[in-house]
Amino acid sequence: MTKIYIFMMGLLIGSFLNVIIYRLPRKESIVFPASHCPECKEKLRVRDLIPVLSFILNRGKCKYCGRSISLQYPVVELLTGFLLLSLYIHFGINTEFIIYSLLVFVLIAISFIDIKYMIIPNKITYPAFILALIAAVFFDHIDLKSSLIGALVPFTFFFLIALVYGKGLGMGDVKLVAVIGAVLGWDYTMLGIFLASLIGTIVILALLLARVIDRKTRIPFGPFISIGTIITIFYGREIIEFIFKA
Repeated sequence: MTKIYIFMMGLLIGSFLNVIIYRLPRKESIVFPASHCPECKEKLRVRDLIPVLSFILNRGKCKYCGRSISLQYPVVELLTGFLLLSLYIHFGINTEFIIYSLLVFVLIAISFIDIKYMIIPNKITYPAFILALIAAVFFDHIDLKSSLIGALVPFTFFFLIALVYGKGLGMGDVKLVAVIGAVLGWDYTMLGIFLASLIGTIVILALLLARVIDRKTRIPFGPFISIGTIITIFYGREIIEFIFKA
């Protein structure tokens, strides 16, 4: 029964993340006005805001104007639900579950914003970084010194890459890895970056071969950083042990 509650909570949080993903890049308040259709501006009722179910019942369209609703909404809700449930199954209810869940929420919001707008907002990374340092003081998942070093090492690494190569890596990515490092430490963050680069290379090559993109197409790196980080959260220890045993 607890798993059902956790999954449902994830769906609700995913619904809120959709608000952030839509409004933050537009510099709109995430609190006011109340949820409404972006096309007809009609205020949405409670029955219109049930995660996933409302999308299905309304056949992916606004109930009031008939405009199509982006598939992003149920995808974000389901993704958040499944990831929160997976974190619960993997860690149980403890400090790591709480901290890593918050980090995953940040990564989901950033990934979808980066995909759509090619930006990683400071309004997410700055508060997230401060909260990560505060968490290091009050919780036992990492100590403050390791958190600061964890932020500095990947930040410096990415910053130098951004200075040398310029294109393909923005300061938003640099700030994002600092946030991740402040939570996970430098070693796990660098592993996440390695996995992100590996996955990104495979995906980009596949898209190039399929002629979906060309060499001039801009590809957001934030989602790959997020995927690499999430893999590291679940399997980082096993991967590092395997590497050192090999």
